[in-house]
Amino acid sequence: MTSTAVRLSRIERQVLRVQPSSPVVPADPVAFAQSLDIEPDAWQAVALRSSSRRQLWLACRQSGKSMTAAIAALHTALTVPGSLTLMVSPSQRQSGLLYRTVRDLAQRLPTRIGMVEDTATSMTFDSGSRVVSLPGSGQTIRGYSAPDLVIEDEAAFVADETHHAIRPMLAVSGGRLLLLSTPWGRRGHLWDLWDAGGDDWERVRITADEVPRIPRAFLETEWRTLPPLVYQSEYMCVFNETVDSVFRSDDIFAAIDPMIVPLFGATRAAEIHARA
Repeated sequence: MTSTAVRLSRIERQVLRVQPSSPVVPADPVAFAQSLDIEPDAWQAVALRSSSRRQLWLACRQSGKSMTAAIAALHTALTVPGSLTLMVSPSQRQSGLLYRTVRDLAQRLPTRIGMVEDTATSMTFDSGSRVVSLPGSGQTIRGYSAPDLVIEDEAAFVADETHHAIRPMLAVSGGRLLLLSTPWGRRGHLWDLWDAGGDDWERVRITADEVPRIPRAFLETEWRTLPPLVYQSEYMCVFNETVDSVFRSDDIFAAIDPMIVPLFGATRAAEIHARA
């Protein structure tokens, strides 16, 4: 059975969206957030309205990135009938926290939305749309296909193999992939995509001094009392060296001469590895 036999096409979804039985949901995600009594910050409004299919939100703690992702998840579920939204985190507990935010937002809707399933890890609306929270496991991720939206929360701490398992799921659906996190050193797929992911990725960076809810006096205290690497990472969204690094990455790269041919070529190295 082909995927078109079991999943609604995007044209069919647009038709269903305007049926009288469908709830009235603003097409603009910012207007949708406002209907839930949430006034997005400037960066949140830009991120929510973005049409990019690949997004990196590098945001400080308490910046509202999880709330923004939850709004995007619920808006997708309500405006795209038959859609599938997956929320992935390093652990089921963390995925559950984001999922509960989505459930709490659903309770704020001015019109009650019919559901055929509402559990601790997934919800299914009458329209056939689903929102599912998953732990960061490549084996678990492979059980789903053709999502419309994948949210990778705390992406800096999600295993690379889990991220790699997510990517092929979007090949047919053309769904959105959203990575949000504070940085955690110059390593892993988040750093690789932020540093060298190319123009396919839209990058949004929000630091603590840009968040109106964080008092400047609090940041000044944190700056004086926290280790510099911690403050820069948690509040200024800087990709610093990992705490267990012996040498700085910049020093290592500076010591490499690209004109020097390796002692062992790639083929020879593979042969030695195979014998080991």
